[in-house]
Amino acid sequence: MTHSGQAETRHDRKDAPTTDRDRVAIIGAGHVGATAAYALMLRALVREIVLIDSDPAVAEAEAADLSDANALARPGKIWAGTYADAASARIAVLTAGAASHGAESRLTLAGRSADIVSTCVARLVEAGFAGILLVAANPVDLMTLVALRRSGFSAARVIGTGTLLDTSRLKQTLAEYFKIAPGAIEGLVLGEHGDSEVAAFSTVRIGGLTLEQFCKGGPEIDRIDVERDVREAGYEIVMGKGYTSFGVATAIVRICESILRDERTVLPVSTLLTGQYDITDVCLSLPCVLGGGGVERILTPKLEPEEAAALAASGATLKAAIAATLADYATT
Repeated sequence: MTHSGQAETRHDRKDAPTTDRDRVAIIGAGHVGATAAYALMLRALVREIVLIDSDPAVAEAEAADLSDANALARPGKIWAGTYADAASARIAVLTAGAASHGAESRLTLAGRSADIVSTCVARLVEAGFAGILLVAANPVDLMTLVALRRSGFSAARVIGTGTLLDTSRLKQTLAEYFKIAPGAIEGLVLGEHGDSEVAAFSTVRIGGLTLEQFCKGGPEIDRIDVERDVREAGYEIVMGKGYTSFGVATAIVRICESILRDERTVLPVSTLLTGQYDITDVCLSLPCVLGGGGVERILTPKLEPEEAAALAASGATLKAAIAATLADYATT
């Protein structure tokens, strides 16, 4: 596998399933699921959004509240449904999982979340779901692997939200420091969406300049502080309000948009690695080309040696977590 920055062919487009492109199903009507549904509604990406929850009353209440808002937005249908309704959806977004508490590591949720994710995926498959499965349950990299193994789908069709939100946090942090717009900054956070994630500063570009070039003649940023701020941002939000919702919901919608519109945009999402950076049999985030078929290519940007070592360590951390808590879930 090349590490030179060339793109690697990963999946071809003939794997794209035939479904109703105007329907998205959201499994789990909690904070993240309901907020994602609201964001999808405002973007008018689909005409139908179905909410599914283990507590039907919650799904019905959220759907009713969203429908009230939809009457003042764009025409569409939002309702509480069943897995049979999800069967024909273009994308099924899986937000159901165990909730974290305070500074609890995402990896500590693995066993609790795996039970939920495995059950939800089994019911989706039983209903005949033929679309793309987007996993947002934490720990997202491990739950993406559980969903992949339990579904039997190709790796192209099972995607985790991964480090897309962390990458957004990196851009926001740098933007605040340099007093420029976040959209003017390119850069990636790779690996686990969690404590072993890697802020790849070598990938940062501002107006075509590397970070070193942009900072020339000015104050240097403290990379350790920036990486810590990005890594701990989610924990701080949970400590303050008990959960996260807006950031991850927006990441969900951005991924859905790329798939639904067949954009083939490049986003850092969690997918199965098959030798990239010598990492195999684990899901973690690298920049991926996302289109109508899901993950169509995985890119391997050239990293600094210490970044590549940190990415390998991130993969090892996830493999250890799989062996410790997910042996019954993450195997075929």
